[in-house]
Formats: sequence, structure tokens, C-alpha cells
Amino acid sequence: MFPQRNLLRLAQRSAPVRSAFQRRFNSTDGKLPWMVDNQFNRERANVKHHAAATSDLWRKLSIYAVIPCLIAGSVNAYNLWNEHWEHWEHMPPLEERVEYPYQNIRVKNFPWGDGDKTIFWNNSVNYHNKDKAT
Repeated sequence: MFPQRNLLRLAQRSAPVRSAFQRRFNSTDGKLPWMVDNQFNRERANVKHHAAATSDLWRKLSIYAVIPCLIAGSVNAYNLWNEHWEHWEHMPPLEERVEYPYQNIRVKNFPWGDGDKTIFWNNSVNYHNKDKAT
């Protein structure tokens, strides 16, 4: 307990001294006073300018091209979804539909439920009548 208290006090006392000697890394002008105007530094500046222009291009593409395409795709998906369920309303009930021999093939019972329904069974879409087959 005693050494911990002393370390805490020492840390509190040395904080102002430490902060006076710390170097601050604040943002400043891009031109550094010791930078020499040579081929390498000019090329680096050109790369930086090109990167800024390219990132601005992709930002504009993201805003003005991708977002409208996403909206148009969402509207299309919504319309297709509604058309699909409107089509299902005109179909006969599940019990009256023809069940072909290649549908609902069961070699052995599934280990869950009543053994007849697959793991992705949906009662509003799937139907299996064991006695009815064409």
C-alpha cells in the first residue's frame, strides 16, 4: 500500500515537468522549412495531389452514382416482391396443388420434428401430402 501511494504521488508531481519537455505534434503547413526542392519531393507532392483528386472523384461517385443506384435497386426489389406475392394470391391453395414424384422425396425421416419437414420448412409456402402423388 505504501509504495503504491508513493508512486501515485510521484506520478502526479512529475506530470507538469514531463509535459514541459514533450514535443507536440500539431498539424502545420505542408511545406517543411528543411525540405529541398528536388525531383523526389516534387514527385511526392504530385502523388499527394493526385491522391486528393482521385479520392474526391470516388467520393463524388459514391454520392452521385451509387446512392441513386441503391435507391433504384431497392424500388425494383420492392416492386418484384409485391408482384411475387400478388401472383401467389392467384394460385390455388397448397392442398390443391399437384405434387409430382420428384418433390418431397424422403429416404428416411429427418431427426427433428415429425421427421417429414426439412430444416428450412415454411408452412405458408411448403406442403407435403404423403398420400397424394402423381
